[in-house]
Amino acid sequence: MNTKEQYKRIVKFGSAAIILLIEIGLYWALWYFHLNTIIEVRFWRRGIWLLAAMYGALLFFFLQTYGGLKIGYLKRGNIIYSHILSLLIANVIGYIILALVDKRFHAPTSFIILTLIDAALVCAWVFLFQWIYSVLFPPRRLLVVYGNRPVFSIMEKIGARDDKYIIGGVISTKVGIDEIMKRVEEFEGMVVGDIPSHDRNLLLKKCYDAGIRVYMIPKISDILIRTSTNLNLFDTPILLSRNEGLQADQMLVKRIIDVVVSVIGIIITMPLFVIFGAAIHLTDRGPIFYKQTRLTLDGKLFEIYKFRTMREDAEKDGIARLAGEDDDRITAVGKILRATRFDELPQLFNIIKGEMSLVGPRPERPEIAAEYMEELPEFSMRLKMKAGLTGYAQVHGKYNTTPYDKLKLDLHYIRNYSIWMDLILIVLTPKVLFMKESTEGVGEGEITANSKDK
Repeated sequence: MNTKEQYKRIVKFGSAAIILLIEIGLYWALWYFHLNTIIEVRFWRRGIWLLAAMYGALLFFFLQTYGGLKIGYLKRGNIIYSHILSLLIANVIGYIILALVDKRFHAPTSFIILTLIDAALVCAWVFLFQWIYSVLFPPRRLLVVYGNRPVFSIMEKIGARDDKYIIGGVISTKVGIDEIMKRVEEFEGMVVGDIPSHDRNLLLKKCYDAGIRVYMIPKISDILIRTSTNLNLFDTPILLSRNEGLQADQMLVKRIIDVVVSVIGIIITMPLFVIFGAAIHLTDRGPIFYKQTRLTLDGKLFEIYKFRTMREDAEKDGIARLAGEDDDRITAVGKILRATRFDELPQLFNIIKGEMSLVGPRPERPEIAAEYMEELPEFSMRLKMKAGLTGYAQVHGKYNTTPYDKLKLDLHYIRNYSIWMDLILIVLTPKVLFMKESTEGVGEGEITANSKDK
């Protein structure tokens, strides 16, 4: 075991504390040396400290939510993007606070300069501490254990993070548990793929006893078990798996949030409706919106509203197909709308009508869902929650995430549902709007990949 592991949390905490103190200090200095001299009623020193504390709490919330402090966890580009996005939101709110305090709008020049300085410091901070982290904690060499099913997709996903993991070897369960345990001693961890439950349980117990780190790909049943409630009514642990759906109070609060946020969203984005509508119509003189049948709670059908991003004859053969990475059916305006996901703005009207929610599983087309369920019958489990404009799978997955992985992500949301989780996912949504990897199209053979891996 790497003796430096015990210092990992100290390095992460220290790096986060340094950049946060610098950013809060810059905001304090902006108020003390500049803003406090241009407003009509000046703050006392304690007032500026209070403003700095509020700014720090706000910035910390967005950094924690978006992952802007996750040195050694997220990729360098993701940390920079998340951190700067958090700063932009915090500084915009800071400017609004200035306007409210002084009862007038000032030139935003000082906040723009503050944001640019912050951004430069963030880039330097990320490069420095990611380098320090990589030196202290180099990538782990992992042993992949597989059964009768292939693990190419797992290896590809893990291999994409070569800054954290290195696939050092693969071994089949056919060689026996004892041989696997001997082999894993040469590595710093084990990746357990979809292997028989008996073998997996033995490996987990032996690895726990030996202090070996295990990365396990969960099955659907694992998610159901993990999200069960622990009952301490008897002298033995009992897990309660509740499957009734949302409670009455949760449905009421969720519906209120849906309506309020959707109405506000429509009012704020009305200029975008006008701009996008004109651009779509001028492209080929076709309709601005299009309706399509989708699935929602309990398998009910509804007509979803979206900005049209494809040619009018995109499915003239009547066959439902997901959009590919270089799909020639997508118009020039449609590519922009899809890349930013602004094509889904009209779904705010579906939410007001009660057909969708702000947060929930992605609404699938009945034809495509039926195709998935031929290989993966459990895919219908997603229909225990009303379809959503955004959701856990939309935020943490990609457009081309396999149906099986989408199901597991959606089940995690459904089984762990809370109003707080909804709010966090709503806040997280702006981050993924402009991340290319979140809007990638479906490639060849990805529609049913891993669907048999139950």
